[in-house]
Amino acid sequence: MTPRRQKRLVIVLALVLGLGATVGLVLYALNQNMNLFYTPSELINGKTDGGAKPEVGQRLRIGGMVVKGSVKRDPQSLRITFKVADIGPSVTVIYDGILPDLFREGQGIVAQGVLINPTTVKASEVLAKHDENYMPPEVADAMKINHKRLQYTEEQLQGK
Repeated sequence: MTPRRQKRLVIVLALVLGLGATVGLVLYALNQNMNLFYTPSELINGKTDGGAKPEVGQRLRIGGMVVKGSVKRDPQSLRITFKVADIGPSVTVIYDGILPDLFREGQGIVAQGVLINPTTVKASEVLAKHDENYMPPEVADAMKINHKRLQYTEEQLQGK
């Protein structure tokens, strides 16, 4: 191989390795910034497609209905704790800030934050539904799936 071809080969290999490293770093960064959506049942029991549970410290979004009687406000600050549930267990959400005007008990919400223990989320943002008939599609789909799973489990327990 002539020196000129060797030089070209080295340049092409360096470009391919550099491009590969760049693509790998971009994919790693995107994976770190991904916020996964969970319902309270999926957060506690795991996702239906493999049983994956989020790890403590992971950023996520959780959606469901605010449990009636669960909203507790700290009179000294803007800290609010409340429980969110779908058809199964409930998850505690801690939020420090001003809630949306449409937030109330029995209302559908989506909270974005960090999992601080297996049943508690520290929210950085809380979104309330904008209309009495609206539910985010992710929440509606997840609730349907969990409802079917719950019915299937009850049928198994009854021996059908």
